[in-house]
Amino acid sequence: MAFHETECGRNIHYEHFRGDRCPVFLVHGWAMSSEVWSSVIERLVTAGHEVVALDHRGCGRSDRDFADLSVRAIARDVAGIADRLGLSRIVVNGWSLGGMIAAEAASLLGERAAGLVLTCPASPRLTPASDFPYGGERENYTQMPAALAADRAGFFRGIASSVCARDVGQPAIDWMWSIFMRSGPFAFRSILDACDQDQRALLGALDIPVLTVIGGSDVIVQPEIGRQAAASAKDSKLVTFEESGHAPFLEEPYRYIATLLDFLDSIG
Repeated sequence: MAFHETECGRNIHYEHFRGDRCPVFLVHGWAMSSEVWSSVIERLVTAGHEVVALDHRGCGRSDRDFADLSVRAIARDVAGIADRLGLSRIVVNGWSLGGMIAAEAASLLGERAAGLVLTCPASPRLTPASDFPYGGERENYTQMPAALAADRAGFFRGIASSVCARDVGQPAIDWMWSIFMRSGPFAFRSILDACDQDQRALLGALDIPVLTVIGGSDVIVQPEIGRQAAASAKDSKLVTFEESGHAPFLEEPYRYIATLLDFLDSIG
């Protein structure tokens, strides 16, 4: 367990597992923590990869009292930890909101980024635009602070129960709920910031391979958003887990890790 001190003096928790093969930086989804990547970390490390996983600002074991919880700020934390560890040829893998953060981080890393994985991503847009008829209405997200204040436990129980389309068992749902409940009181600011982002141009400017994994039965982030991410990238591969919801790495873990390892092998 380690901590990265940010420019404002507050700390980001991260874990660093050493390996001989290209480093993979794992970025979790909104209000979750690096704990959700546990089985992915185990399999990547077993395959020889160096792995880094952080807790977003306001989540997990990172400090909660950040003034800036924006997508770009968390992406700067990813790049800052990579700097701290002296990493190069990094593959950044982001899940859900973490996909938007991972894309921004890959852009910040520049030539040090070797690949990008978008797992059920909120990228390129979370909300609709005149030329983008996908995503949730902004009002749904702006109402989240009031919903959390009214019934935080119930709100997160509902999300935890909706993440997976396949039956992963009640213990897994309870585990996700417990992670959500450990997020800080202002974590919602990250999702509100995401409502204002459009990464189509950013994805199109990346000169690295991009793997997009979507769940065909995802009710948290529309699968079409991931398809648009894949369409925006230059060097792109799209893999659909038709029977999975928002977390293929939990719902179809063996297929997910095989897909991820194949992509990493193609990078070298």
